[in-house]
Amino acid sequence: MKIAILGAGNVGDTLGTAWAARDHDVVFGVREPGAAKVKALVQQAGPRTSAAAVKESGLAVGHTTSGGEEVAGWAAGARVVKAFNTIGAVHMAQPTFRTERASMFLCGDDAAAKGTVSGLARELGFGPVDAGPLAQARLLEPLAMLWISMALVHGHGPNIAFKLLRK
Repeated sequence: MKIAILGAGNVGDTLGTAWAARDHDVVFGVREPGAAKVKALVQQAGPRTSAAAVKESGLAVGHTTSGGEEVAGWAAGARVVKAFNTIGAVHMAQPTFRTERASMFLCGDDAAAKGTVSGLARELGFGPVDAGPLAQARLLEPLAMLWISMALVHGHGPNIAFKLLRK
């Protein structure tokens, strides 16, 4: 499968490397594909990875739009799925906490694309949760900020995850 990841920081690095190791082709969308850090990542992640330039863009976060919706607008015709933003990078490749799998919330407007992303989440060990259409990214993106705040500011540490429980 061909996978594009926006960014090559901790999360992008971890996900891209994990999927490349599982025989997926990965492209990291970055501002400077020729930067030493990016070249090192591509070399370390293996021959199934590459980097491509993306323009610098500001993202709006709130209840009238989202980063996911902005990306969909920039990439006309692309089947955008918002996912992999509600847990720390350290757990992306191994999201099991004791016997529980962390939930991976995702949203998008294309059912087949969401099915593909759900499969990618399962490959890594997540319990995928379909949160609805892409407009739900307006709620998932603040959930990411809640994780960051709890983990890094309010003393819970990075070994936490969200889990959707059903009765």
